[in-house]
Amino acid sequence: MSAESVIKLEVEHVDLNPSPIYPGWVLEGNPVARNRVISSSADGTASTLIWDCTAGRFNWFYDVDETIYVIKGGVVVRDVAGAARRLSAGDTIFFPAGARAEWHVEDYIRKIAFCREPLPQSVAFVRRGYRFLKRLLSNRDSANAAPPMFQSN
Repeated sequence: MSAESVIKLEVEHVDLNPSPIYPGWVLEGNPVARNRVISSSADGTASTLIWDCTAGRFNWFYDVDETIYVIKGGVVVRDVAGAARRLSAGDTIFFPAGARAEWHVEDYIRKIAFCREPLPQSVAFVRRGYRFLKRLLSNRDSANAAPPMFQSN
């Protein structure tokens, strides 16, 4: 790995670009959101971004798996069952693809988001089968291996 392939950022000071929340999702206030993608996987299925938002209340619909880590500020997140969780700097939460949450940013939030497109079910099934067979064969090989030689004194 060359030195040029490693990127170091101070996430609290990354300049962000406008990333407006879909107007139909806004429930209250005038939240202003911004983001910046800071990395993407070679296959395009995973990315990391910094996102921030000013005060407001809005729905959010997740089309990818997203794990967030709150860097600064906070939010109250309410799930579809009505359970509310307050998140503040240092907290982490996971939203699976297909989830919906209501976000209430009381003042400001800045987060780092790790996003991943889930595998289609057929591919995930094949992958689980492959891993199972690999473990099975690995265990069989270790069971058939000759025992280690011990020297007696």
